[in-house]
Amino acid sequence: MPFYEHVFLARQDLAAAQVEAMTETFSKIIADGNGAVASNEYWGLRSLAYRIAKNRKAHYVMLSIEAPAPAIAEMERQVALNEDIIRYMTVRIEALPTEPSAMMKRGERERERGDRDGAPRGDRPDRGDRGDRGDRPRGGDRPERAPRAY
Repeated sequence: MPFYEHVFLARQDLAAAQVEAMTETFSKIIADGNGAVASNEYWGLRSLAYRIAKNRKAHYVMLSIEAPAPAIAEMERQVALNEDIIRYMTVRIEALPTEPSAMMKRGERERERGDRDGAPRGDRPDRGDRGDRGDRPRGGDRPERAPRAY
């Protein structure tokens, strides 16, 4: 059976539980069509590059699917009919991924790192006085500019 990756964007005003329920509904459609959803990834509520149907953000979900083409067609038909889905895309791939997607790795890396120095934002040590800045003119010590001639 062929392999697919299906990503859909759900409206921003939905709860994460509602998005999860939609994911399970689409997984059931695939299962009814003699296919299987190998994995699903909820990427979270993310900002869109541009407004889509008055939405500035959307819930992103990716499904890794092994299913025949008719099952994919039925799932896409149901997705297109759903008013809560603002965009979707299904791509045929050569093999199912064995590791998390780049979006999930990015989130893990940010959680591990916390911040650049490893400390949470509010717990950073004071950097202290930066010292003298040399012979740079200060705010009131700037030389006067000559008026521009137009």
